[in-house]
Amino acid sequence: MRMVEAIPALPVKEMERSLLFYKDTLGFLILHVEDGFAVLGLDEVQVHLWLADDENWRKEEHWNPVVTGAESFIAGTSSCRIGMKGVDDLYERFGPMDITHPNAPLEDKPWGTREFSVLDPDRNLITFFEWR
Repeated sequence: MRMVEAIPALPVKEMERSLLFYKDTLGFLILHVEDGFAVLGLDEVQVHLWLADDENWRKEEHWNPVVTGAESFIAGTSSCRIGMKGVDDLYERFGPMDITHPNAPLEDKPWGTREFSVLDPDRNLITFFEWR
């Protein structure tokens, strides 16, 4: 047995806003969108986005709501790591956009990577890394 692929699936509150960020800011292509789900791709990487917009958990009459798994508070609680070549170049490209996480600038890590992170509009953390 051998696992060969992993695709992050990130929860978002507003699909259109997130699609614009991943497309226009990060450079992903929108490959598929339907019913609160989107597939984006860039080179050999895919990222899936899913809509977490259920607000019923906020309503007083729903103190014991049926858990849907798409509650809005889930958006912004996820992260993913994207391995790549040329992490320094990507960091320079993102520099003027002011999207780098303030606590995750480009640096060499003791576990053997050079990496930095950005936050998407919902505050999901995306770390771009390169093995050293």
